[in-house]
Amino acid sequence: MSKGPVSQFIEKNYLHFNAAALVDAAKGYELHLAEGGKMLVSLAGAMSTAELGISLAEMIRQDKIAFISCTGANLEEDVMNLVAHSHYKRIPNYRDLTPQDEWDLLENHYNRVTDTCIPEEEAFRRLQSHLEKAWKDAEAKGERYFPHEYLYSIILSGALEPHYEIDPKNSWMIAAAEKNLPIVCPGWEDSTSGNIFTSYVIKGELKASTVKSGIEYMVFLTEWYRANSGGKGVGFFQIGGGIAGDFPICVVPMMYQDLEWHDVPFWAYFCQISDSTTSYGSYSGAVPNEKITWGKLDTTSPKYIIESDATIVAPLVFAYVLNQ
Repeated sequence: MSKGPVSQFIEKNYLHFNAAALVDAAKGYELHLAEGGKMLVSLAGAMSTAELGISLAEMIRQDKIAFISCTGANLEEDVMNLVAHSHYKRIPNYRDLTPQDEWDLLENHYNRVTDTCIPEEEAFRRLQSHLEKAWKDAEAKGERYFPHEYLYSIILSGALEPHYEIDPKNSWMIAAAEKNLPIVCPGWEDSTSGNIFTSYVIKGELKASTVKSGIEYMVFLTEWYRANSGGKGVGFFQIGGGIAGDFPICVVPMMYQDLEWHDVPFWAYFCQISDSTTSYGSYSGAVPNEKITWGKLDTTSPKYIIESDATIVAPLVFAYVLNQ
């Protein structure tokens, strides 16, 4: 398929430094898929609030992504944006806010993420009633599910459709639910939904076991990786750092070192978009070669690092892979 105008612009202008790294990584991603490989994408930070779903959803629909690892914030914030977009508040001068300005936002039920304020009442509470019902219905039946599976069930039930405030094609969670895309959401407990669930557990209204745990997520990922790492293998496209990236990438050394399964392939491609300062003492800032010493990447695995803002870079890489 011929490349569209965005891809042509990238190829013509992005010739050096981080720009060239972006092109190399995108071409490597494209080649990995063309040779039959699969790709895991990890989402750190607040990429859903940055509306990455506009490009990420199409990547999912076109089978350019086989697995997602994301924070609890990214899992829920795509759905929050879906049902409460018109209530979000943008603050272009966020760098100038005083502590009192921040307090005033809190008093008005706005939670700020950089220049964007999530409306607590419209976003969190609109979703909460559906989550509470899903959790309690499952527990009444003696059933247990992962955090993303509860959201999938709510989305696919159509219960949120009357509240949609964006084009549903721009929600990556809708695209993922429709594909039943496998997801791991490590550290889900620190998200708003996780906090709400914890409050129900403390009040004795739900059992902690009704939501499957992080250990069960690791077992789930292990089973998926074993079933999907043949042939060209599985690549790893990491947006940001933190637990969303560290959790899934560790599945390979865990199988090799702890389970002593010595037939486990390394990750077959690696790219990280990060504006973290390069540092061997920082997970987010470590260069890819450091991962060789941890049994995550092979010496021959294609490795890329794009030291830039993921809100700018990730949509461009996705556009290139989508021939846009």
